[in-house]
Amino acid sequence: MLAVERKNRILSILQTEKKVVVGELSKMFSVSEETIRRDLEKLEKEGLIVKAYGGAVLNENAQNDMPLAVRKRTNVVGKQKIAEIVAGMIEDGASVMLDCSSTAYFIAKKLKERRNMTIITNSIEILIELKDQKTWKIFCTGGLLGEESLALVGNHADTMISSVHSDFSVISCKGFDIDRGITDSNDLHAFTKRTMIGHCDKRILAVDSSKFNRIAFNVVGKFTDVDAIVTDVKPPEDWLERFKEEGVRCLYPEEIR
Repeated sequence: MLAVERKNRILSILQTEKKVVVGELSKMFSVSEETIRRDLEKLEKEGLIVKAYGGAVLNENAQNDMPLAVRKRTNVVGKQKIAEIVAGMIEDGASVMLDCSSTAYFIAKKLKERRNMTIITNSIEILIELKDQKTWKIFCTGGLLGEESLALVGNHADTMISSVHSDFSVISCKGFDIDRGITDSNDLHAFTKRTMIGHCDKRILAVDSSKFNRIAFNVVGKFTDVDAIVTDVKPPEDWLERFKEEGVRCLYPEEIR
């Protein structure tokens, strides 16, 4: 196993278990404890984890994105539920902006059931996933490539997004708080998401339940900046009441049965 593959596996374990132990990882990957410690040191330097005695925990305040390969394996069932709901909101022939989130990736896979779509995205992974949709129009934003996120960001990406107008924009986020709104861990990603929801008719926040009650560093916007919030688990009643008061639709699996 390559070192990068091992690091991604460690991050995946941390996403689920919240902590790892050096000795257990050494046995799991059949490498020395010193090798594992070096892996953890590199991940700590990248700002993704915090080393603890004998192991490590996730850095909940990380300003760097988790690798997409890790995020795609996190809460897969929840993201598939979200994708099914979002795809049900979008008709054949629609134009849709999709951000570079792992949730948007699952939505793109589900949208392949639609016909004659127009997709605008800054996600390399989504572009690859949709490459065989022969009757679709697929636009790449261009921009600066983020190696771990496989996303195109920066001025070139935002300028391209600003030059078009879509039927739908679908974004996700790293944190969603009832008072602080929609937040992300990266300023370039946050700006691109803000640009997307500013150039469409209908704005959808697709966010799994693990992001609720979390606040990341960069503000994307208020929850009232979107028309609908789609999630995988029914939010608490106080959240639902607030959404209702503000006229923001909230959809989740139990609600659409």
